Amino acid sequence: MTLLNNSYQAILDCVKGTISIEAEALQQLSDAVDKSYVAAVRMLLNCNGKVVVTGIGKSGLIAQKIVATLCSTGTLAVFLHPSEAMHGDLGVVSPGDVLIAIGKSGESEELTALLPLMKSLKVNVISITGGIESTLAKYSDIVLHIPITREACPFDLAPTVSTTASLAVGDGLAIALMKLKSFTPEQFAISHPGGKLGKRLLLRVCDVMKPKSVCPVLSPDKSTMEDVLLSLSEYGLGLVLFVNNDNRLVGLITDGDIRRLLTTNRHEFFDLTVDNIINKSPLTISPSLLAIEALELMEKRDRPLNVMPVLESGKCLGVIRIHDLLQLS
Repeated sequence: MTLLNNSYQAILDCVKGTISIEAEALQQLSDAVDKSYVAAVRMLLNCNGKVVVTGIGKSGLIAQKIVATLCSTGTLAVFLHPSEAMHGDLGVVSPGDVLIAIGKSGESEELTALLPLMKSLKVNVISITGGIESTLAKYSDIVLHIPITREACPFDLAPTVSTTASLAVGDGLAIALMKLKSFTPEQFAISHPGGKLGKRLLLRVCDVMKPKSVCPVLSPDKSTMEDVLLSLSEYGLGLVLFVNNDNRLVGLITDGDIRRLLTTNRHEFFDLTVDNIINKSPLTISPSLLAIEALELMEKRDRPLNVMPVLESGKCLGVIRIHDLLQLS
């Protein structure tokens, strides 16, 4: 092994070289994909139980990542540590499950000790391994061979290329299953409620709107233009709501209405009556509408709406602002 000097170019070449080795290995893996991969996907698709993924050491870490990907894309999966399986965790496995076992050589003692038990439990085994003649391969119903000739490690010891390839195989299986199951963005959002996509696809107008208690609300019969100006300034929501005694929306005035009135009726502005200028037929929105649909409704207009009243059965609940919706998108 040639020692790496601390020069900029030497470090850059080392990092790029490692990535190139792994990229080349992934291309070789892609070229080696055959009918066994189709059989594996179909076995997983027709699984009546869950997918159990196992591996030891670095392969175990890759197994955990594959489990996470499967779960988030519509396939029930769990991780089983081979050693812990021998001390009670085997109880997680049931007849009808499918085991995906990952091992570069396919000869790890902890992993091979688990395999006879899978047969007794009538669990089908899919292996991801570089050892085509290994014990793991011999116990497997389907072998997904990863044709790795060397690791990126200069000693050819630290799992690098082999773990990258195993992860890529797991991703390939997961995405194929995802597509075969017609997995939707909405389903993805359910398993990612804390992410931006989850918020976009799960949140509704009622979750994002400003409640009426923090909105400027005036009486249409008792309010003056001065009241309107003060309310617009105090609340900063871009509109004033007018409701009757039954909490039903009578109409609204926006700051855009005020600007236009000041342009055309500057001298008589304070002599105008609220009842004559309020918009009595404004566009409104339901609290149950998805937030992303509300954004589309407000944006896709000749003049986008900055704010809309939220109504349920004619009663005013608050307002929704395009600014708040854009933050979700």
